[in-house]
Amino acid sequence: MKKNYSILTIIMLLGIILSISSCKKGDDTPELDPNATEFITNGNTVTVIDHGKGTGTMTFTRDKIWILSNLVFVNQGQTITIEAGTIIKGKPGQGENASALIVARGAKIQAEGTVNKPIIFTAEADDLHGSVSKTAKGLWGGVIILGAARMNTVPDKMNIEGIPTTEPRGEYGGSNDEDNSGVFKYVSIRHGGTNIGADNEINGLTLGAVGNKTVIEHIEVFANNDDGYEWFGGTVKTKYLISAYCKDDAFDWDQGYRGEGQFWLAVQDPDDGDRLGELDGADDPENGTPLGGGTVYNATFVGRGADAGKKTLTFRANGGGAFYNSIFVNQAKGVDIELKENLKASSSWKRFKNGELKIENNIFFDIADNTAENVFKVSVKDGVSSNDSIQAVQEWADYITTANNTVDTDPGITYPATGSFNPIPTGDVSGNLHYYPSDFFMQVSYKGAFDPNAANWAKAWTLLFEN
Repeated sequence: MKKNYSILTIIMLLGIILSISSCKKGDDTPELDPNATEFITNGNTVTVIDHGKGTGTMTFTRDKIWILSNLVFVNQGQTITIEAGTIIKGKPGQGENASALIVARGAKIQAEGTVNKPIIFTAEADDLHGSVSKTAKGLWGGVIILGAARMNTVPDKMNIEGIPTTEPRGEYGGSNDEDNSGVFKYVSIRHGGTNIGADNEINGLTLGAVGNKTVIEHIEVFANNDDGYEWFGGTVKTKYLISAYCKDDAFDWDQGYRGEGQFWLAVQDPDDGDRLGELDGADDPENGTPLGGGTVYNATFVGRGADAGKKTLTFRANGGGAFYNSIFVNQAKGVDIELKENLKASSSWKRFKNGELKIENNIFFDIADNTAENVFKVSVKDGVSSNDSIQAVQEWADYITTANNTVDTDPGITYPATGSFNPIPTGDVSGNLHYYPSDFFMQVSYKGAFDPNAANWAKAWTLLFEN
């Protein structure tokens, strides 16, 4: 029997169908999270855009090139794994458009490259085959790792230099000196240091309150527009670090850094670069505790030459620390320590007097005029009496004569300005060594970062020593 339906009945049926369809779609398709990180794949590249949720726990694989768009965070509780041989590139941009990878406090990075498959961070424009000048700087940001170890600032937690202070994920510091931010090995960081505003550039590798359970070894920072490395507090221990052709300092520590390092190489661009080591104790207050000062064995620092007017090492702002069994060459000025107000004031001079600043068993050559008087200086600030100044200069000179440093012995290193740079010494660097005090330090029989009788450990995986 044929049925007849009114127009009103048909409209009602259509409404019910559409309602059911709409409910079904809502059940199957979750609402998009506007804060979720985007991963936009185009061929063999993946562009990463962080809207607040961080990368999540994930792996950057070597079969893709990963492009960082602006600041990309690994948030607290997340772990990012980067496979050996992976290439990560940062987009250009300054200020709020700067690109960088930031491992937040409470997050981890597991990035383990190898000699033959290093992990490379570089600029988006770099095809790794000469598309950008080898010493081009400031083409993207850099890598920042944040931890929960102690600093000597007030308050004891700060927002890291190099990213906007309005970003809460940039906070670092805490009370756990054994904090673990992961593993970072065989990594080359190139052409970074973009400006985020007010002459505030991103360092090649920034380490904010990173704890001593973190493993950082075989790292190269090449052609960065600010410091190669900067430590803000923390206790992380490092081996086989290279800072090459960076615009500011090669190595910089502050805010109570108390870690250890061995086999550090600094190479300054003959046309650029400031201090080989800027070694501060604290920001505010300068007498904040724990007192700052790293301990370094077997460094090789190569400066810009006598005409550049730059210093080798500067200890200031109540900074201490120690360098042993190291080689310093080719710089206009030597080591200076800051003396402020009087001999009892908080200053690097006081740290020296307390046995907390030591320069022993090192080779200095082509520094100043190869005389101890000019290689080792006391930097006298306003308010110091002439008698105190004279006393300090004499005490420092007396110490230097007994600290087993040499200032006129050629270790046989060729400098970049000669066109044939070779950091492996050909001179005698085997005698008069300071003892190695802990299991962290490898017991070796030579001064400097390279064994005169072994192959160059920096070859194959670095831009400095390309095959």
